[in-house]
Amino acid sequence: MPDKAIHWYALAGLCVVLDQISKAIVLATVGFNEVIYFAPFWNWVLTFNPGAAFSFLADQPGWQRWFFTGLALAVSAWVASELKKHPEQKLMSLALTLIMGGALGNVIDRVRFGAVVDFIQWHVAGWYWPAFNVADSAITLGAVLLFLASLTAANKKDEIQ
Repeated sequence: MPDKAIHWYALAGLCVVLDQISKAIVLATVGFNEVIYFAPFWNWVLTFNPGAAFSFLADQPGWQRWFFTGLALAVSAWVASELKKHPEQKLMSLALTLIMGGALGNVIDRVRFGAVVDFIQWHVAGWYWPAFNVADSAITLGAVLLFLASLTAANKKDEIQ
């Protein structure tokens, strides 16, 4: 019997590919900490984040590289399992797929460079958001969609009762 979740796995793979292509372009064209103006609210800037979101644990001596790699691989394995169980739940599956694709994209960076390649920098009125990347964007969008999926599921349970 064919795996009904194969298209979700393929979409996660596409996220990884798009993330890695974008990072390869930035690594080839932007110097470390170089800032390239793109729009009044958007710069390209190449940075390496050895921590997690918002540079959480970035100041640690290196153990966090393997901790976050292991965590992302464990989450991805769990997500793959959930996708196999519930491929027909489209919103939840899309959310989990984006989270898995983003997590695996960042795992590749941690293994290759010991840190995640970040390059998108948004800013307004002198306030700068921490740099991020395509994988981070996929994880964030996936988390938002997962929240919406949980609200939808909760509403369906309320209607049934």
